[in-house]
Amino acid sequence: MNNGGAAFPTKNWQKPAVRASGYSEGMSLRDYFAAQALQGVLAADTEELLSVDAIASVAYRIADAMLKAREK
Repeated sequence: MNNGGAAFPTKNWQKPAVRASGYSEGMSLRDYFAAQALQGVLAADTEELLSVDAIASVAYRIADAMLKAREK
């Protein structure tokens, strides 16, 4: 699955690099997009209409669509 790579890669100065590039990856871009989408979904008061599992699923479907749009 394409997770978009690191959302906020940072140089890891204190510890040996996790990756050969020397950058710590942290949160994936997919997770970041899903978190942003989740805020919008919840702001629309959908929690009364959808289960929490459905809301999480919608957030990740939006994130996946955003990643796909970046490939164009």
